[in-house]
Amino acid sequence: MASSAIFHSSLSSFTLRCKTHRPSSSQYAFFLKPLTVKASASVDYSTASSITGNKSSTALKVNTWEWKYNNEPINIYYEEHEKESTEPTRNILMIPTISDVSTVEEWRLVARDIVQRVGNVNWRATIVDWPGLGYSDRPKLDYNADVMEKFLVDLINAPSGPVSGSGNDLVVFGGGHAATIAVRAAKKGLVKPTAIAAIAPTWAGPLPIVFGRESNMETRYGLLRGTLRAPAVGWMMYNLLVSNEKAIQSQYRSHVYADSENVTPDIIESRYELTKRKGARYVPAAFLTGLLDPVMSREEFLELFAALEDKLPVLVMSTAGAPKRSKAEMEALREAKGVSKFVEVPGALLPQEEYPETVAEELYRFLQESSA
Repeated sequence: MASSAIFHSSLSSFTLRCKTHRPSSSQYAFFLKPLTVKASASVDYSTASSITGNKSSTALKVNTWEWKYNNEPINIYYEEHEKESTEPTRNILMIPTISDVSTVEEWRLVARDIVQRVGNVNWRATIVDWPGLGYSDRPKLDYNADVMEKFLVDLINAPSGPVSGSGNDLVVFGGGHAATIAVRAAKKGLVKPTAIAAIAPTWAGPLPIVFGRESNMETRYGLLRGTLRAPAVGWMMYNLLVSNEKAIQSQYRSHVYADSENVTPDIIESRYELTKRKGARYVPAAFLTGLLDPVMSREEFLELFAALEDKLPVLVMSTAGAPKRSKAEMEALREAKGVSKFVEVPGALLPQEEYPETVAEELYRFLQESSA
């Protein structure tokens, strides 16, 4: 589930032989380049080709926000996409799918599409990288679902955070585990968005969804996790399983994208570079082995959404080409309590990147409906 490495014989010593399942290049030419900043910066991409045909000038601002966890400062990378306008704006927080190559890049085309549209509401989109992933700092924390939830809650509620100007008027878009963590935080009342869109929502990590959570498997997950986090041997294992272009290409072609023809060299190169950043292996070690799973069963998964019934609009976006097990969890939400709207789009586990026009259209329609 989500962007896990292809294991096969590489994990034979752990008895984990996992067989996972599986826009044009010009659109990605600009957006697949990391926008590294040391301080706030601004980019005007009004001259870049628009996937909507809208010629509105759109500004991209990149910055970092300091999140403190256990008194340790962690620089969080984020981007703000906004149409140049004097009219009031409403805010969308876009959070990337949690995976070993998670990045704000997956949301850029969708963000740009939505904010450029002309309608009754001007939208500003903020995309934020998780701690330990993307272009954010990657300290050696004991990452788990509670840590990620705390980050999201602190981010949304911070008086001087990236979405501090939203007040009680914030819409949250999330993919995969990120969507489920956002729903979990909303269920607890820790965040109060006006609407949530869950794109290809997931709740079980790559190994638990295949091999389960029996005690003997949990022991093996712990062994693998400890090995990945260890000095020297950890990097060796990480390079074997995750940080190599062949593994990344295999995962994208087999289960991250629905159409292998959409997997371009630029995408693979961009994701490979992410795996080489300092501290890159710590979150994947937790994700692959299930520590970032926000719930432990489908029943708990459904209960999260049910708790939001009559409280706020919730869109669930399933995908036609999702891996079988992941697809089953998405389909369990069809007509489920708490789900205001259920749609299916092309794609697998990353439809917002593979089919940005389609996803943007569905999300914009949801925004219009939920803000009416």
